[in-house]
Amino acid sequence: MTTYKDIHGTQVEVRSDDPSNPVNGQVWYNTTDSKLRGHTLSPVGAWSTGGNMNTARYTMGANGTQTAAIGFAGGYPNKNETELYNGSAWTEVNNVNTARRSLAASISGTQTATIGFGGNPNSVANESWNGTSWTELGNLNTARYGLGGAGTQTAAIGFGGDKSPVTAENELWNGTAWTEVNNLNTARLIYTGNAGTSTAALGFGSETPKSALNESWNGTSWTEIADLNTARSVAGTGTQTAALAFGGSANPDDNLVELWNGTAWSEQADLSVGRAQRGQAGTTSSALAFGGGASTQMTASTEEWNQPVPATQEFDLS
Repeated sequence: MTTYKDIHGTQVEVRSDDPSNPVNGQVWYNTTDSKLRGHTLSPVGAWSTGGNMNTARYTMGANGTQTAAIGFAGGYPNKNETELYNGSAWTEVNNVNTARRSLAASISGTQTATIGFGGNPNSVANESWNGTSWTELGNLNTARYGLGGAGTQTAAIGFGGDKSPVTAENELWNGTAWTEVNNLNTARLIYTGNAGTSTAALGFGSETPKSALNESWNGTSWTEIADLNTARSVAGTGTQTAALAFGGSANPDDNLVELWNGTAWSEQADLSVGRAQRGQAGTTSSALAFGGGASTQMTASTEEWNQPVPATQEFDLS
């Protein structure tokens, strides 16, 4: 007779409580309640087609939600266009002041309140969006591109990137100025693989070196935690304990999607269009992927991710 261990390689876990962040397919026996339980994401999440951007580009700044997103700057060549998404279509609005690509954004910001900082060519530029126009603010201390970013318009973090060479440098923004704080453990060109806030961030994946590395920031220092399943630079959205990583540059540009539950990454339904260095917005249950590609083949396409709420189910033992 085939057993649970034969199929999954482990026995059913016996514990006194329910796990705080169970993964899809996990089964356990709760001795306190005398219940056998399992965690499911059925039906699984899926991607659907959204409206195309007006300007195809990659490595842009991005922020917002699935129905209220912003994409700005990017390449190639360097662009200054800004577009807003309303859940079905993109509209061009006022441009950023400095055209550049490979910049970071305050990923926990909104469509009407975000900052975009750094960029290629190596830049210290920092601009703030108020829903209508861009304003230049205090510059980064270290010029670089391809850095990770997280946080809000008034409390952000910028880490890693390339200043020739790749760097591990990390800076915090307080709404007025940037301050250098403790570095990443590993220097890397991240692009947009990040999630969270200025005090609880996640930086995952890398283009240079090609890496699946994942680090967690607690407001003071970085700690290495469980890696992505596939090494690549990815788009990221969500929080430190619930993040979504999608697309990437695993050669060729891939359509892989992974979900983070605070402990481990699990593979999800793929994007329809493989894309590197794309824009992103939203949460783990309601996300947006737009633009991306490479300088020779960029896309304007948009995809929308919807994930049913995870559920814990009890099994009848009678």
